[in-house]
Amino acid sequence: MRPYRSTIVLSALLLILSCCSLFVGVIDLTPGELLAGNFEQLEIFLISRLPRLLAILCTGIGMSVAGLIMQQLCSNKFVSPTTGATISSAQFGILLALLFMPASTLWSRAIFAFATAILGTWIFVWFIQRIQFKDVVMVPLVGIMFGNVIGGITNYLAYKYEMTQALSSWLVGHFSLVLKGRYEIVWLTVPLVVLAFLFANHFNIVGLGKDFSKNLGVPYNLVLFSGLTIAAMITASIVVVVGSISYIGLIVPNVVAMYKGDKIRGTLVDTALFGAIFVLVCDMIGRIVIAPYELPIELIVGILGSLIFIGLLFYRLKHGRKAIRLGSAGTGCCSAMPNLKGGADQ
Repeated sequence: MRPYRSTIVLSALLLILSCCSLFVGVIDLTPGELLAGNFEQLEIFLISRLPRLLAILCTGIGMSVAGLIMQQLCSNKFVSPTTGATISSAQFGILLALLFMPASTLWSRAIFAFATAILGTWIFVWFIQRIQFKDVVMVPLVGIMFGNVIGGITNYLAYKYEMTQALSSWLVGHFSLVLKGRYEIVWLTVPLVVLAFLFANHFNIVGLGKDFSKNLGVPYNLVLFSGLTIAAMITASIVVVVGSISYIGLIVPNVVAMYKGDKIRGTLVDTALFGAIFVLVCDMIGRIVIAPYELPIELIVGILGSLIFIGLLFYRLKHGRKAIRLGSAGTGCCSAMPNLKGGADQ
């Protein structure tokens, strides 16, 4: 049971927090009233609280797994949907849907977001493949610059055609508008995450390089772009419903890799669980801190994500690539994050 100790602990913690989340909000819900069949509370539970919880879980799991896939395929721990221009591309697709199809449904906007997110992620990887000497910081910097270019074009078109207010819902992530009937697109993350788990070993091999993949008979380009497509579709499905949420795909895989290792099949479950817990905690903080008002989750994730990321940087500066050991659960962290000291493992 020792190798699965962290998974069991995270699963139990997620279950407890999920139950608590259902009863946090402006309107007080009680288990006793729900069990007694109180129609008003039951309606709020089914229309608002339960869909919100499911959307939170799908968002945390999806964004974390998408970040893990991108980091593994790009062999860089600073790559994520945020630094890989995936989120910016999805927002651009939503704007195109609003411009060309003003009466479009949520699914129509999702199709535009899928197409632009996949295309933008592919172009980003095409860019970094053309960089001859890849520094650990150069790759995410290219993604950030490319994402800012796409974001600039999006903002220009939004201002020109007076679409800034319509687009604002997708620029800042929040769960306040998640209701039954308009959030089900995020369920797409579930089969996509399962697909990622099935091809986890292929992603590991591709992350070791093109020559290594060819020697083992793995089609490098096919697996690479399939993995990027999975990550882009996960991100786009979340952006369409929730909006832009940064840091999750960057922070969560790095934290899990510090004690679990780099093998994607061994870390994927823990990454998904920890991502769901992280988003759930941030959402509960946003609902409680200035109750009865609510802070956007993007703000809470930005603050906590920045602090955690700074902590990760300081840890790596002090300990190099040395992993945190939790009993015997650690599998070794051969490349959990770039060694910022430039030396060997410590």
